[in-house]
Amino acid sequence: MSRAQRGCGRFARARRQRASRTIPPSHTRLRLFSNQDIADLWAAFQTVPAVSKPSPQHTASFPFDHCSGLKLWRAAYLSEPDTASEIGRGEAWNRGKWLARGAAHCGACHTDRNLAGARIGTRIFDANDSLPCDKRAPTIMPSDLKDAGRDVDSLAYALRTGITPEGDVFGGNMAEVVNYGTAFLSDADLTAMATYIMDNDLSEIESD
Repeated sequence: MSRAQRGCGRFARARRQRASRTIPPSHTRLRLFSNQDIADLWAAFQTVPAVSKPSPQHTASFPFDHCSGLKLWRAAYLSEPDTASEIGRGEAWNRGKWLARGAAHCGACHTDRNLAGARIGTRIFDANDSLPCDKRAPTIMPSDLKDAGRDVDSLAYALRTGITPEGDVFGGNMAEVVNYGTAFLSDADLTAMATYIMDNDLSEIESD
């Protein structure tokens, strides 16, 4: 096995399992990525010039500076991710599911969390009033979005431009999501993402 292959394998384990002391853990939603997705992400990172400045030591206090606590958290709150396409749903809907729950991890902000920091499975996409710095993420439940006059086209446009149908603009964290994330998606991916958000079964319990 080459050095590059070993590096990619180590990177994949850290992305999915938070199993590395030297690679910063990524969001739990990246566990939805396929082997090819992880390999593509690794390849993209290899095109970024290296930084000579060493990474600063973390300043987390006990018990958060011990990996053993993270193992207990994973055992309590993580389950095998659902990566299979749903039968009866179109290609766009399934692509949107992967984007919204995986790459874009919408639920990271738009879902409330318990005291242990895990998302509450019965409140997926149902707003979060406890973001850092007293911020709030509104509900993106399909029924609430429809009541607000949203549809697939207007939601896709808002994710592209940050502008709502009323002419308002996204602010705060959502503005950063658009400026540094969804604005770079293809029209097909934006439509797929909006299709899933506007029509999903949130009665299912989703693990963190």
